[in-house]
Parts: sequence; structure tokens; C-alpha cells
Amino acid sequence: MADLASKLRAGLDALELPLCDQQVALLLDYLSLLQKWNRAYNLTAVRDPHEMLYLHLLDSLSIAKYIQGNELIDVGTGPGLPGIPLAICFPDRKFTLLDSNGKKTRFLFQARNSLNLDNVREVQSRVEAYQPDTHFDAVISRAFSSLLDMVENCSHLLATGGRYYAMKGQYPQQELSELPKHYNVIASHRLEVPGVEGQRHLVEIAPA
Repeated sequence: MADLASKLRAGLDALELPLCDQQVALLLDYLSLLQKWNRAYNLTAVRDPHEMLYLHLLDSLSIAKYIQGNELIDVGTGPGLPGIPLAICFPDRKFTLLDSNGKKTRFLFQARNSLNLDNVREVQSRVEAYQPDTHFDAVISRAFSSLLDMVENCSHLLATGGRYYAMKGQYPQQELSELPKHYNVIASHRLEVPGVEGQRHLVEIAPA
């Protein structure tokens, strides 16, 4: 655990995220929970805790400095990625974690309670069927197969002035060309994730 803590702190320094000791401890506790539940419930194909740290925790936190808004939803969150690391990073913002898979939302319930994350709530639903009481400033996802799928399936979730934040590997030139004309690409950020090889991008999209 000391080795993981050291690597996490080095990664946070590289991302220029000055988290406090309590937040670092929460991230490590979440990692421990994910590893424990993964053995029984197969929540992620990544098994090694060091790989989880880079491919899940730091990958999730690599978008932290770009995300805006107070009410955020992570669509297709799986075991809480990127939603739980971001919720730990931003305790003053509210995160809804949406997934249709029952065993994953049960893990989210356990993680929320074990980590005392008062700014998180989990919802088991398909995105098309989910009708929230309020709309969201930000719709975040790394689960959608295409940007077109994301904006079409999540349009009912976005508040006026809100943005979509799509996490991608390589720059999605073809997907961007398929977006309807009434969507604007606000920005595209090339992400540098400590310990992770290969391209990573974050694309910000808003209705025109």
C-alpha cells in the first residue's frame, strides 16, 4: 500500500492536482474496494492494483482540470469511473453515477457508503430510460462507442448551457465529422496520463 500511495502522489503531482491526505487516502480505499469486489464480480478486466491506479484512477483524474459545473452525471460509469475519483477530487460538486448493470451499481452503493461520499448517488438505469428531476451541467462518459451515440442518447440530461465531456483514446476525427450540425466542439484536450502509454483525449461538446 505504501508503494501505491507513493505512485499515486507522484501521479497527482504530474497532473498538478494538489489533493489533501484525506483525499489520497479515499482514492486508495476506493482502489482497495475495487480490487476486492473485482475478484468476485468481475467489474473490470484490469486486475493488477498498480495497473488499476494508472488506467483507472489517474486516467479518471486526468480530466479534472477541464470539467466544469456543479451537477454532473457519469453515464455508463461501470464501477465508478471516472465519477468516483472525480467526486473525491471535488467534494463540493454533486455526481450522479448511471449504469444499467446491477452488480456494478451494487458496488457503487457499497463504495459510496464505505467512503462516506455524500456528494455521490448511484442510479441503475439505461440512459434512454432515465428521467432525472433536474438537468446536469456536465455529462461525462468514457463508455460510448461514438460521439454521435453520446449526444443523441444523453440530450435529455443536459441543462441549458451544459456540456458533454467525452473521454477518448485517439483523436476521434471521424466521429466528430458525424456529429449533427447543431453541436459545436468547444475544445479538445490531449491528455497526458502518468504511467499510461497511447493517446488519450477529452472532447468538449455543446449544443449550438
